[in-house]
Amino acid sequence: MSAVIDNAPAGKRRESVETVVVRFCGDSGDGMQLVGTQMTNSSAAFGNDVCTFPDFPAEIRAPVGTLAGVSGFQLCFSNHDIFTPGDEVDTLVAMNPAALRANVGDLKRGGTLIVNEDNFGKQDVAKANYTQNPLETDVISAFRVHKVPMTRLTRDAVAGLGLSTKEADRCKNFFSLGLVYWLYERDMKVTEDYLKHQFAKKPEILEANLRALRAGYNYGFSTESFTVHYQVDPAKLPAGKYRKMTGNEATAIGLVAAAKLAGRSLYFAGYPITPASDILHELSTHKNFGIRTFQAEDEIAACAAAVGAAYAGELAVTASSGPGICLKGEAMGLGVMTELPLVIIDVQRGGPSTGLPTKTEQADLLLAMFGRNGESPMPVIAAASPGDCFYMVQEAMRIAVEFMTPVLFLTDGYIANGAEPWRIPDLSELHKIEVKHPTAVNSEKGYLPYLRDPEKRARPWARIGTPGLEHRIGGLEKSDGTGHINYSPPNHEHMVRTRAKKVANIANYIPEQTVIGPDSGDLLVLSWGGTYGAVRSATRDAQEAGKSVAHAHLRYLNPFPKNLGEMLKRYEKVLIPELNMGQLLTLIRYKFLVDARGLNKIKGKPFLVSEVAAALDTILTQPLSELPTHLSTGAGRSEDLGEAGG
Repeated sequence: MSAVIDNAPAGKRRESVETVVVRFCGDSGDGMQLVGTQMTNSSAAFGNDVCTFPDFPAEIRAPVGTLAGVSGFQLCFSNHDIFTPGDEVDTLVAMNPAALRANVGDLKRGGTLIVNEDNFGKQDVAKANYTQNPLETDVISAFRVHKVPMTRLTRDAVAGLGLSTKEADRCKNFFSLGLVYWLYERDMKVTEDYLKHQFAKKPEILEANLRALRAGYNYGFSTESFTVHYQVDPAKLPAGKYRKMTGNEATAIGLVAAAKLAGRSLYFAGYPITPASDILHELSTHKNFGIRTFQAEDEIAACAAAVGAAYAGELAVTASSGPGICLKGEAMGLGVMTELPLVIIDVQRGGPSTGLPTKTEQADLLLAMFGRNGESPMPVIAAASPGDCFYMVQEAMRIAVEFMTPVLFLTDGYIANGAEPWRIPDLSELHKIEVKHPTAVNSEKGYLPYLRDPEKRARPWARIGTPGLEHRIGGLEKSDGTGHINYSPPNHEHMVRTRAKKVANIANYIPEQTVIGPDSGDLLVLSWGGTYGAVRSATRDAQEAGKSVAHAHLRYLNPFPKNLGEMLKRYEKVLIPELNMGQLLTLIRYKFLVDARGLNKIKGKPFLVSEVAAALDTILTQPLSELPTHLSTGAGRSEDLGEAGG
């Protein structure tokens, strides 16, 4: 929706719009992630609701100008609540032919296409597998096209500063940003302040980027090419102080908050892996809060170090992605056997093996549930959005400490790298984490390390070095109570069942599952992890259209909320969208004997709202007996259309 506003510059028309989707794309060295982040910061500071989707190649430096090296950053900003970075793109900024080819399929008909025409030479076109210059074909005929000589204009803007041609060309990303700032009336101050801080010791680079930014803005203002620009009013968000937050940042800051709420120091051991590494990076900047970080030589050592820290009485955390979680499996089993509190973070990505390092997927749920030798049950919790990571990682720590068990905390690449405005909570809104370390023996026989709480079945957590509480633990099976090694068949069965019962009983200490929409009806859509935004948007639209659709989003995956089974049976049909081949679907069908259907996408990309909406229409209009167990989202758009163009 849009409305014309009259008070615009001469020859220009300003329109008010509710929601805008912008995507910057170019070579991986063009700084698209940086300018996308800057526009996100500017929009968040203005008061818009914002949701982002960074998308970058796995190669550290793919050949310049090739399809393999295309990097993109999409953001949606709005004057009302939004839950996804958008389906169709309103404005696409393409810095070269490869970026155009990889992304033009997502630009909506009639949308704005801004290209750096200086990068569309014969060699550039050939690298993108075009047979002729796409700017001279009907590939772009459906859009409002602005061919801007960004490279030349940037060089002109920074002339006289003594920069080399290579240094001057690095500023063209800020030229493109300034142009888009004018197009959508974004304030440049946030970016100017960033540049002044970033390049305080390099005045010539600072001045060059400031000139490029302002040159782009002035180009939009002065050129006759742009006759319309747009205004997006602030959103009506709950009162409070906000900041832009990515999922990895929220996870790290949530862990810092958990340590303060528990009154303990936090020990994080990790090994670099995409897309989890930023948690280690962020935590390493918070030493002033008593946070200790350790970059181990490998994933095995990282998890073993975290187990050791837990044995020493510290709040212990490790993080990785799918391949690293596999390597951590043995040490995770040690945590289960010793019953020590430990949080293992899995930022999921596409697999198997190295798979798709920079792309998102939800394919580690069954790994989290069953991916350890022996009977090794662990609680599993998943965040729904970037900001939700802050709260749910604290919940993971609470459960770990309260029940003396390792806990798996799942996010994914989409959540980890995506960003949204996050309201900074008041300390009174957060829940204290009770840490109890015994200081005296707990029985007439002395200290018994496995003497359990009668309700929660948790054993005591004695800090090593506490006088009189000396004890021995390890990976061998042990007797309940004493902890002595015990291989007898009856004891092993007792201990296996005891550990499983402890995890199952956590269902009594977590919230019951809630539902958005009718308490019963035709269809319940059950989601988990990063699918929240697309499912929430699609179900909200269906409800506004009068359809009998409800939405339940799971954050607790093992154990499930104790009312989940009863809830599922109140609906005629159940749909479970997942970025995998149906892992939650398998668990739900097995656990509750519900004839649910799955909507599955395995392309390294999140769901589009339209994909979920189409599945809702399909499942609502067809008899259950005629529906396949797994619904598909169909062929992708940009990657297929990009291959067809030329």
